[in-house]
Amino acid sequence: MIYSVRHTTTFQYEPAVRESVMEVRMQPRSEGRQRCLSFKLDVSPAANITQYRDFSGNTVHHFDIAGAHTQVKVTAHSNVEVQSARPPRNSDAGDWADLDALAVADDHWEMMLPSEFARNGAALECLAAELKCERSSRPLELLTELNEGIYKSFAYVPNSTKVDSPIDEALRTRQGVCQDFAHIMIALVRPLRIPCRYVSGYLFHRDTEQERDRSLEGASHAWVEALVPRLGWVAFDPTNNLVGGDRHIQVAIGRDYADVPPTRGVYKGEAHSKLSVAVRVSPSDAPPPEESEPSIVIQSRPVFARVNSRAQHEQQQQQ
Repeated sequence: MIYSVRHTTTFQYEPAVRESVMEVRMQPRSEGRQRCLSFKLDVSPAANITQYRDFSGNTVHHFDIAGAHTQVKVTAHSNVEVQSARPPRNSDAGDWADLDALAVADDHWEMMLPSEFARNGAALECLAAELKCERSSRPLELLTELNEGIYKSFAYVPNSTKVDSPIDEALRTRQGVCQDFAHIMIALVRPLRIPCRYVSGYLFHRDTEQERDRSLEGASHAWVEALVPRLGWVAFDPTNNLVGGDRHIQVAIGRDYADVPPTRGVYKGEAHSKLSVAVRVSPSDAPPPEESEPSIVIQSRPVFARVNSRAQHEQQQQQ
């Protein structure tokens, strides 16, 4: 399947701010069953855009807007091919001994350690006991059970947490969004010495009477990939209880959200700010989509900063 993706992020300021510096992770990766066929990044006001690869191999675009401005609009256009594959089977996967040998041989240690948003705690330990998160069955079987367990144990409630909320908040209320569920699954499996990484990207949503994804359409998405012996990195989406498939479009990978936010930057000035995000994923042969209404809108109060100091742009939470 070939998908067309349009991801628009708009920052508005009142009054005007001075100089915005921003980095963007919106270009889909090309690896495995996925190929990014084309990518274009539009920035307004116009800016000189440079790009580089970060330590995980993600493409990062960087730009600096000098002078006063009341709005920054970033629109990413992508065409991505994702090849289908059969669901992973336990009979094809290795056991715990195979996993231990693979993790050591390929040096995946940083994907087995706690990270900024994926840390252990009392609430997580209670959930681990509830879901019987232990090295009993084979790795793929356990991961599939945990994926389903998180899906059933938590309600999906858009905007119920914030972009920087710790997982304890979702664990306490038993509700959250895809960013929270991905961090919870990562924090559960890493103590079992299963390399697990955070994936930022998009999902082409089902919308039929028989099947409907519960994650928010019109926003970026997040899930995890766990290293399974003999199968490699396998995608698990605890928000929608999905394993692998050809509807997930991978953009960036990291230890957790802190490594892969779609946008991150700073600006000079004191202003009310408003962040709006609209994402549209459609088959490439579908009619060109109309401009989407924002699915996420975040407003913040002025940041009173010293002259020449910089305030951070609002980051967009993955829903």
